[in-house]
Amino acid sequence: MRKNILKIATLLLLFPPGITSNGQENAGAVSGPGVVSTDYRTTVDRAVEFLRVRGQAEDGSFSKQNGLGVSALVAAGLLAVDVPREDPVVAKVLAFIEGYQQPDGGIYAPGSKHSNYETCLAIMAISKANRDGKYTAMLAKAEVYIKKLQWDEGEGLTSDDPAFGGAGYGSKSRPDLSNSSFLLDALNSLGRDGSDEAVQRALIFVSRCQNRASGDNPTPFANKINDGGFYYTPAAGGDSMAGKTENGGLRSYASMTYAGLKSMIFAGVAKDDQRVQAAAKFLESNYSLESNPGMGSSGLFYYYHTMAKALNALGVEQFKAVDGEHAWRTELLATLASSQKKDGSWVNPDSRWLEGDPNLVTGYALLTLSMLKPSK
Repeated sequence: MRKNILKIATLLLLFPPGITSNGQENAGAVSGPGVVSTDYRTTVDRAVEFLRVRGQAEDGSFSKQNGLGVSALVAAGLLAVDVPREDPVVAKVLAFIEGYQQPDGGIYAPGSKHSNYETCLAIMAISKANRDGKYTAMLAKAEVYIKKLQWDEGEGLTSDDPAFGGAGYGSKSRPDLSNSSFLLDALNSLGRDGSDEAVQRALIFVSRCQNRASGDNPTPFANKINDGGFYYTPAAGGDSMAGKTENGGLRSYASMTYAGLKSMIFAGVAKDDQRVQAAAKFLESNYSLESNPGMGSSGLFYYYHTMAKALNALGVEQFKAVDGEHAWRTELLATLASSQKKDGSWVNPDSRWLEGDPNLVTGYALLTLSMLKPSK
């Protein structure tokens, strides 16, 4: 017993948790040198049990007060970690989501200003449950809807406009990389690749969110920082959640860089492409599981999710950062296990972007964990 305690203490020093538990007991298991199946399964099972017993409302929803997107994200997370469609917790949330498909094909709450975001997340969830074609017609209508919302010729834009190809929340104020990333996630879950016109349009926008001067990025922000990282949007005058430099540059931050990297790969950009290589170089200098580099604790679990999805898409097991090689799957599993609450949930003490909602954050954690599955 004493040896086991010492071993766990040593691993926690090697793989420090991303956030503290605010005095609550951290009850998750910690992985060893490789991704250990029992550690993975224990962490996942405790999260599923939290959502089943404490997170889900009688109508099947999760945190309905925060919009349909939370329920869709949780459903996608549950299905991603192999909770079957027939399981009551999944069946109930899928039925709840189905009830929100609108006549225009979108899947969103009436009056929502986040219809693109909600529909993309719903597609990600429902496509995972469509093994027998049950939801094919529903998904086809939803695909038409999100493609219609994409900023392109339908909005009177030419390909020279910095907003061209992007996706926004659906309120039509401006597109951004986060929503464009979810658009590409949704299309990828439907089997769309770089040959799809909407995917290619999205790639134009994504490339313009990168701090890299090139023919792919003619925006005025491209060479002001030029570090290969990504920011929120070049549209409507440009914006970065990490702020601007004195010369008007839009600061890169890690969560958007992982989102941009993953989006390029989903759009068919080769791994040796200079855009991919520049993004990887930025991330090599900003590898962290303790914070979202450039944003601190803000959006930490969104960051874990985009990180895992991007590195999985990149196909690397050992990530070569400037501070050495990282077995990123093992480290990320240890981070999530050690920061899991006693009740099986996760929550970010920094509540920005709804990360104070344990349902949303636990959904992000499950999507992250789905990229950390041990090999059988």
